[in-house]
Amino acid sequence: MTMTLAEQILARASRRDRVAPNEYLTAKIDRFITHEAFAAVFLKLAALGRQKIRDPDRVVVVLDHYVPAPTQRAATIHQLVRQGVAQFGIRNFYGLNEGIAHQVMMEKGHVAPGDLVVGTDSHTCTYGALAAASCGIGVSEMTYAMVTGELWFRVPETIRFILEGQLRFPVMSKDVILKIAGAYSADAAQYKSVEFTGPAADAMSMSSRMTMCNMAVEIGAKFGFFYPDSKTSRWLTRQGVEVPDMSPFESGGSANQTYELDVSALEPQVAVPHAVDHVRPVSELQDIPVHQAVLGGCTNGRLEDLKAASQILRGRQVDPGTRLLVVPASRDVYLAAIKDGSLETLSTAGAVILNPGCGPCFGGHMGILGNGENCIASTNRNFKGRMGNDQANIYLASPTTVAASAVKGKIADPRSMEPETSE
Repeated sequence: MTMTLAEQILARASRRDRVAPNEYLTAKIDRFITHEAFAAVFLKLAALGRQKIRDPDRVVVVLDHYVPAPTQRAATIHQLVRQGVAQFGIRNFYGLNEGIAHQVMMEKGHVAPGDLVVGTDSHTCTYGALAAASCGIGVSEMTYAMVTGELWFRVPETIRFILEGQLRFPVMSKDVILKIAGAYSADAAQYKSVEFTGPAADAMSMSSRMTMCNMAVEIGAKFGFFYPDSKTSRWLTRQGVEVPDMSPFESGGSANQTYELDVSALEPQVAVPHAVDHVRPVSELQDIPVHQAVLGGCTNGRLEDLKAASQILRGRQVDPGTRLLVVPASRDVYLAAIKDGSLETLSTAGAVILNPGCGPCFGGHMGILGNGENCIASTNRNFKGRMGNDQANIYLASPTTVAASAVKGKIADPRSMEPETSE
């Protein structure tokens, strides 16, 4: 009997022929990803007297949350990270100029189908776009895993979302995952594996799949997955990764729960403060003033997203009462968006282009909101205080909805704004 993606990967990593939902097991980790939290891991390892880690070549460290360092404390954290990287001989180190860990991990070829990946960030689940079982863990777990090379897991049950129909621009995959969150709640997939299948899922680009898997954790998922296909192979080839035999992962066993969603007539969706699953169609929210709009992050900061927003903004201007901040997910995205003109279009429209990184999403030092201000963002969380002020409001939407709202100065339906054609 065929196993689900999560079961197949955990069986392989635990050296078993089969596993079943809710079994506990110990599995070998293929890749570790960490960011500024590596400073805390380093200190824990030092306190334990550990001079080595199990396999430094499997570790990737990226500085992304506080870049460049905005405070003395952040600078000290960066110092500790660099010290730990040098001490443990970690060669896969990306400093403050590369971008967000999740984008960098995939761009630099550190993930392949069937991998088991753990990271000190909850959105590590992004790599499920490549059919990798990836999830966030805590600093203590990461410390243990780096020393032993293994970690315990409970085999998750599987929820399968069958996406029917066809998405029609300017509706995007972000609208699909927001619709799912709103319809099924933030607790729908607690410690479960989520698989996105069906014609609409198959049609999604790798960037769109990354958006979906990135936000799988927002419905509680342990893992989020797309099945590998020719798009997966092309992505791996472009990133210089040898394409593995994907046949074991091309079909799945029976899911514990299955839901169907036709996206053909889907309206742009918006998550309202202060929860990701408080979702309403954009038509119910128009005329809410927008003081700040944020385009970017590990959810929607890829070239596809910047191009989609630039289509809405070309020939238009950001409303004088609105600040539009653009944060490319990585340096590679930044350079590609310069080359294809997207950043020029966004800047000409009045956007402020920030350096690649987590930026305003994390709320540490960029784009902090004022009391009572409303922000619409293509990021992944709208919790109170997320952008540095618990007296502000964050709305989540797709890049096209963010762009349309920036132009109107209020939450707006991107379908009401025909993309301008270039000369």
